[in-house]
Amino acid sequence: MGVGPRQRAVRRYRGQIPSPGRPTVAWREDRVRFWAEIGAGGCTEDAAAVARVSAPVGFRWFRHAGGVNPQLPSSTSGRYLSFTEREDIAVWWAQDVGVREIARRLGRSPSTISREVRRNASSRSYYLDYRASTAQWHAERRARRPKVSKLAANERLHQYVQERLAGEIRMSNGTIASGPAVPVWHGRNKPRRADRRWATAWSPEQIAHRLPAEFPDDESMRISHEAIYQALYVEGRGALKRELVACLRTGRALRVPRARARQRAAGHVTDEVMISQRPAEAEDRAVPGHWEGDLIIGTDRSAIGTLVERTTRFTVLLHLPRMEGFGQQPRTKNGPALAGYGAHAMKDAIAETITTMPDQLRRSLTWNRGKELAQHAQLTIDTGLQVYFADPHSPWQRGTNENTNGLLRQYFPKGTDLARWSAREIEAVAVALNSRPRKALGWRTPAEALRDELKLP
Repeated sequence: MGVGPRQRAVRRYRGQIPSPGRPTVAWREDRVRFWAEIGAGGCTEDAAAVARVSAPVGFRWFRHAGGVNPQLPSSTSGRYLSFTEREDIAVWWAQDVGVREIARRLGRSPSTISREVRRNASSRSYYLDYRASTAQWHAERRARRPKVSKLAANERLHQYVQERLAGEIRMSNGTIASGPAVPVWHGRNKPRRADRRWATAWSPEQIAHRLPAEFPDDESMRISHEAIYQALYVEGRGALKRELVACLRTGRALRVPRARARQRAAGHVTDEVMISQRPAEAEDRAVPGHWEGDLIIGTDRSAIGTLVERTTRFTVLLHLPRMEGFGQQPRTKNGPALAGYGAHAMKDAIAETITTMPDQLRRSLTWNRGKELAQHAQLTIDTGLQVYFADPHSPWQRGTNENTNGLLRQYFPKGTDLARWSAREIEAVAVALNSRPRKALGWRTPAEALRDELKLP
């Protein structure tokens, strides 16, 4: 069965269209809902559910866009037919309603309807059928107006940006400093605690602001830092190679939405447990029982917990052994933290230590904003110890603990495995630290200062 006369007429009208592939699984308004949810800080799976597409489709949208919101307007202009209008056209066209009657019902020009049923009809079947889904697909595909990026059109600018991003660094004699051997980039974030490629590694903002200084009279040598980021992250821009993201300081393979980054690692911290709500008596150190805590981290995800009493500087070290199965079984997403300092392990370790102390030494605990204390509400219920969190990037609010951690690094240096030490060995270090005389205590030891405080009525 060959091509029918109506099909030949349509092909003469719109030309022979090569197959653009399978129709999309979602329409433009679905993508608008998806990116609105991403912009609000939602995860990709939740955004896919809001857009009514599968999670793999949502992850593909996010990956192809490089995590960059395409900024689709919430609605199309009224001059273009919507998907709802195309559904009405398909129903009425199947009922043999005339072009002028359809135009009258929709409030459109008859020529608009006539062009629609000819230009966007399905020509794969023998009969020339009009289907709303196929018509919408053709319309959205035809509406794309890809603009050639500035870096793709200007070879000189492209070369300048690429050299500042990924150029070779040289020694004083001009010899190339090749740096460490690194594996081929596979679309992942920068390796954790591993060598990275050596490059000039200017940031896009540095490049954008340096151009006017080096080319003051050449307006063609101008580009914004956002255009450079999009050339790196957005698939299809084609100006810069995707692997050059490894030369950025963050080394991220995909951009992280700002709202999502703000939610990260602070969901357990509310206004009620901020350090501003801590009793004033903790600030002047007049009353014992107010503690500061943190972790000191070693290699291979090892750690030791530290608790320091603010008045006496008395230090307690928490032994955090690795859980069974660490390093022997693959990590489970959202599974237990086998390294030994997950939320449940930290709660149990602090509760086991604090409950051995008298009530007057269990007033408050100030921690940093780490997720290891996400179970702070249950810790308060179990021990009566009220937990507070310091402000972001404010280590001085826990100055006693930070100073003590510095002293402990004499025994537990950075870059060493802290899991090799037993609970008794860690306790011996705490005893040694509590036996040192301190200038702040009038050259008493923390152990002596704690005994004196407990003798008070």
